[in-house]
Parts: sequence; structure tokens; C-alpha cells
Amino acid sequence: MSVTSVDPRADTPVDINTVKDICSTLGVTIKDEEQDEYRRLLAVFHESAEEMMAMPDYIPPVDLQRFPRDNVYYPEEKDNDHRAWAWRCSIQDKSDKSKLGLLAGKTVALKDVISVKDVPMLMGTEFVKGLIPSADATVTTRILEAGGHITGKAVCENLCHSGTSHSAATGPVENPFARGYSSGGSSSGSGALVALGEVDMSIGTDQGGSVRIPACNCGLVGLKPTFGLIPYTSCGSMEPTVDHLGPITHTVRDNALMLEAIAGNDNIDDRSFGAPLPAAVPKYNKTLANLSRPKDLSGTKIGIISEALAIPVMDPRVKATFLHAAEQLKVLGATVSEISIPFHLKGPMVWTGLSKTAEYVTKTSGAPGRRGHAMLELSGLIHDMKQENWDKAYVSTKNIYLNGAYAAKNFPHLLAKCTNLSRQLRDAYDAALAEYDVLITPTLPYIATSHSKTDDTPLPKIAKQVGLTSATCGFNLTGHPALTLPIGKLEIQEGALKGSGVKLPVGLQIVGKWFAEETVFRVAYAWEQSNDWKSL
Repeated sequence: MSVTSVDPRADTPVDINTVKDICSTLGVTIKDEEQDEYRRLLAVFHESAEEMMAMPDYIPPVDLQRFPRDNVYYPEEKDNDHRAWAWRCSIQDKSDKSKLGLLAGKTVALKDVISVKDVPMLMGTEFVKGLIPSADATVTTRILEAGGHITGKAVCENLCHSGTSHSAATGPVENPFARGYSSGGSSSGSGALVALGEVDMSIGTDQGGSVRIPACNCGLVGLKPTFGLIPYTSCGSMEPTVDHLGPITHTVRDNALMLEAIAGNDNIDDRSFGAPLPAAVPKYNKTLANLSRPKDLSGTKIGIISEALAIPVMDPRVKATFLHAAEQLKVLGATVSEISIPFHLKGPMVWTGLSKTAEYVTKTSGAPGRRGHAMLELSGLIHDMKQENWDKAYVSTKNIYLNGAYAAKNFPHLLAKCTNLSRQLRDAYDAALAEYDVLITPTLPYIATSHSKTDDTPLPKIAKQVGLTSATCGFNLTGHPALTLPIGKLEIQEGALKGSGVKLPVGLQIVGKWFAEETVFRVAYAWEQSNDWKSL
């Protein structure tokens, strides 16, 4: 134990009653003869904490001469008719290097939980207001260094707490194929903007499926890479062990290109410490471009997770579309067969237990034991929570606080148990991936649903998301790379467009071994090169 002194200042606010109050909170007592000594130790700690909190925060520098913030503004409704833009800006490299990067000429939108210095961050919510980041996220810097042109921030769902696109404080994000229907969440704007052609590519965050859901709903390619492959530095966190960043693009090769530009350990975020350094990141796009037979999957073993097809909310039409896509992979030369992974069905339960308990801790005190850059400005807005914050919170946010506080009192070891069960789930997938090159599932069990009403009570707002992440959230727990690509479209059967003949996309999820994105891309690319999903 280290202490700086045992002699506090005479004017310390820490007295015997302070010690007694803390002991009462802990449910313990201290011997009367020891109370003053513990008071002195606590008082010295108070002085150190007070001094540190008075110090200026350490803010990583941003090169505003090379990457100036131009034309930063809130978009008018007439220029944002799908409500997918959270904020507009124009940021690009003004140096001579700008035309040499992998992303030269590409326009990019960032999910509105990714820090861009001097560009307001709304996070889809009124729970907190007034956040203007003072630093750039690592992924922001890498996009700019690679020649990408950041043209704005994409709307995200309310504090990233919805898998459908109805919850943002700025209004529901519309599906590009059908107004009144979900574009997917929580990276709702990131999917919609790419599908609408307003940007070439985007970055989302994915804690339970939030890159793959909007990519699937919008007919795009979306990748949740291996845990830590893309540093999460200066991005709004739900829970550090499930946080992922990922690209959303029209094509597999663009996805590979974006990943190549932004991947690699940044020596800041401890999530990324297991990733290769940027210079050692595989040339994902170049590898695909150099394939002599891109449609040939001979020798590739693909396993269908049987349990993923057996969930109660599975639309039989989605299952049939998925199985047809699996047959097409056989035509390309792959060996495709089913494999049973019983613990796959427990993944959503484990994810729920871990995410709700751990996010409660993160929201109320910050994620403990992490190395990286803490978003102190954001933490200061979230905690201490006031009634006015609570009144503006989305139903899922309130549910997380209620569940987390309840677990802290009644199931204090739930987080630890879920952490160990997450490892059991990873071991189960790893055992299957020792036999197969990749595993596949339907990305989502049903097509995009119509929006919930803004005046709905809590349960109807959540009802349209039941089972939505059944196949996606487990891979956030285990960290395996998981990519979705479109494989067909199905007619809408609920809501205002029921019977209209309007169709919405279906996705195939491809899961690989840790850091085996090249294999995932190769399988996805072969299917993409052999099929026009819009005609299926």
C-alpha cells in the first residue's frame, strides 16, 4: 500500500462521521480506538484526490493545420430527409499526403459516438447534452491520414441502446428501402447514409450487433472485426469487453479496404494490445484483388450453426433464404454442413447479464482497470445522474440502470459469472472453428420492422427487438470476427406497407477465427462475386 502522508491538513473536511458513514455504506464497523487513524488515512487520500481533480486533464493533441474542421453545422430537415445525419462537417488532409492513402477520394461518415474534436456529439440522446469532444478518436485520425474525407457524424440510437432505428432524440432514421421501417441500430445512420449513397463508407460501433444489424437492414456489408483489431480510443463505450468498431460499405472489397486503413494496435487502448501494429496489418483488399479464382471456394469448410436456425422468432422465409445461400456456397466448391453448438443458445442470456451489470458500472463510475484514454467530459455529463437526465432517458437506458442496480444488490457476482460463461462460449466456437474455416448463420431472424410509436409505453418499444440479436451478440462476448452481407430480399408482412410488394434485405453472417478476417472476406467475396442479391 502506498500513501503520500499520514498527517492531513488541519482544515480537512473528513471527520469521524465521514468514516462512520462510509462504514455504514459498506455494512461494517471499525473499532473505536482505530477510527481516528482511519480518518487520517482517508483525509490524506481526500487531499490527493482533490489535488488531482484540480489538475488540467491530459488532452491528446490534434493537428488542426493538417486536418482543419471546416463547415461544421447541424443539418436542416430538408437536407436530412431520412434523419440519418447527426452533424455535418468537412474534414480532410490538407497536406501533400492526402492523395496517397488507401481511402483517397472516399467520403466517410462516423457514428455519433466516435470523437471528432470540435464537432458536437449528440449520441442520439437528450440524456446528456452539450458534449463537444476535445480530441479525435484513433479511428478518426487514421481515416484522415489514409486520405478519407469525413463529411459528418451519423445518427446513432439513443446512447446506442436500441437495435431498431426509432429511438434517437432527433427522430427515427428511415430505412432506405421503406420509409416507416427500421434501418437497424444502433449504428442506424451509418447504415442508411451508405445505402442512400450519401457517403462511400461509414464506421459504426458494435456491442451486440450494432454494425451488422443496420448493414443487414440496409443491404450492405458490415464487419464486426476481431476484438481489439480496431482501437476503440475516444469512442463512447457501453462496456469495454464487448466494444467493437467496424466498417459498413457497399462491397466486400471496400470493407476490406477500410479495415486495412484503420486496423492495428494504437498503444493506447488496451483492447487493441493483442492486435498487430498498423504496419503488420494484412493487406486485406489487395489479397482479394489478387485472387486468380475469386469465386472458387474449393477446400473451404463451412459450418452452419444448427441452433441459430431453431430460435422461436425465426421467420421461415429468412431461414429458407439463408439455406439457399448456403447451397450457393456449395456450388462454389465449399463443403457446407451443419454443426451443433448447444451453448450458442445461451449466448444472448450471458450477453444480457454481462452487458447490463457491466454497463451500469461503466455509467456510474467509469470502466475500472483499463488502460487507454478516458472520455472524462462524457463521464462528467453522465454521472451523477439527476432526475432531469432520467426523465429524458430512453426505455432501454432506464432498464440498464434498474437491472444493474438490482444486480449489484441481489446478484453481486453476476458479472464475474457471465465473464466466465463468455469464455465457455468462446471455447465452444473455437472448438467448432478447429473443424471448420468459418461458421455461418442468418444475420437476423427477421427483416426490418416498422417503427415503434414515439408515445408508446416501454414494452411496445422493446417488443419489436425481441430475439433480434440472437445470432449476433454472442460474438461480441467471444470477440470472433463476424461479417454480414446481403443475400436476398423478402416482402414486408407487417406495418403500413404490408401487402405493398416492397421488399427488405436479408443477411448472411460469416464468423471466423480470431484475426482471420482474410478468410471471412474470401468467403464473402466469393458469394458476392457469384450472386446479385437484389435479384434473389
